[in-house]
Amino acid sequence: MKAMVLAAGLGTRLRPLTNDRPKALVEIGGRALLEITLARLREFGVREVIVNVHHFADLVVSYLQAHDNFGMRIEISREDLLLDTGGGLKKAAWFFVENAGASAEPFLLHNVDVISNIDLARMLRFHHENQALATLAVQQRETSRYLLFDELDQLCGRRIKSKPPEIVRPTQQTQPLAFSGIHVISPRLLPLLQEDGVFSIIDSYLRLAAAGEKIVAFRADEYYWRDLGKPVDLQQAAEDIERKIIQ
Repeated sequence: MKAMVLAAGLGTRLRPLTNDRPKALVEIGGRALLEITLARLREFGVREVIVNVHHFADLVVSYLQAHDNFGMRIEISREDLLLDTGGGLKKAAWFFVENAGASAEPFLLHNVDVISNIDLARMLRFHHENQALATLAVQQRETSRYLLFDELDQLCGRRIKSKPPEIVRPTQQTQPLAFSGIHVISPRLLPLLQEDGVFSIIDSYLRLAAAGEKIVAFRADEYYWRDLGKPVDLQQAAEDIERKIIQ
C-alpha cells in the first residue's frame, strides 16, 4: 500500500516555530511531525510514500536524505504554488498509477499535522467492505467545519461555522462529524478529479457524492486524535506521549 503525506502548508498557526522551518519539521519530544507520521505509516506496512512540499521545501528533502528516508521509498512533490489538498493530490497522482496492476490498490492520504492511533488496518477493511470511492476517518467532536453524513454514513454535505448547511444529496437526517485529515482512497478517484489548480479535496468529494459516488465515514471516536496546528496542541501531544496515552 502506498501513501501521500500532505506537508506543504505554511504552518502559520505554529509561528514562531515555523519562521525557519516547515511545519513538517516542527518537533514533539525530539521527533519531527514528518517522522511521527512516517513511523505510523511504516508500522501499518506502507513502504512507498510521496510527500508534497512548498514552505522550506529543501529542508524537508535534506532531512529525509539525512535519515535515509527512514527505510522507505519516498518521492517529493514540489509545489511552487500551494495547491491545497485536492490540487496537491492531483499533482502527485502519477505516483499511485505508475505500475500496471498496482492501480487497483487503495492508498492513504494523511495530513502531517495530526497525530492519532486510529486503526488504519481496520479502516482499510471498512473501505473494502463498503466498496467506497473514499473513506474518511471522522469523530464526533467540536469543530468549525463539519462534514454531513446520512443514516448510511455516506457523505451528503457540509456545514461551516454559522453558515447554512450545504446539502449535496437529499437525506432524511444528517450527522455532523469532524474530519480527521486521514483518508483511504481508491485510485478510481484520480481521473475523477476534474478540478484544476488550487482546490480542496473536500470540494471534489462533495461534487462526487452529489453524482452518486460512495464517500463514507469511518467512525474513529474510540481512538486518540489531535490536530497539531498550534503550539499549545504540540505541548499537549508531548504530554500525552510522556504519559503514554499515545505512542
